[in-house]
Amino acid sequence: MRITDVRVRKVAKEGKLKAVVSITLDDEFVVHDIKVIEGEKGLFIAMPSKKAADGEYRDIAHPINSSTRERIQRMILDKYEEALENEPEYVIGEM
Repeated sequence: MRITDVRVRKVAKEGKLKAVVSITLDDEFVVHDIKVIEGEKGLFIAMPSKKAADGEYRDIAHPINSSTRERIQRMILDKYEEALENEPEYVIGEM
């Protein structure tokens, strides 16, 4: 399985949610609504989930093993950092 595309949509508002990401696998399958979240130990990803009848959130799609999760997370966080670097800088008072 290859991750062939990563699309990052940064979130402008303040808070722990930093971006929402879509990934394409093997140019054939897309997973939307992966979240980039700022936690106590740094950035991490949360897979798409929905609230179950018992009030708990359950992942809709997720990696089966930790090495795949780490590979997906590393690629997403690299693309997120790249998006931050490419963001134009604004200086207050400049026109």
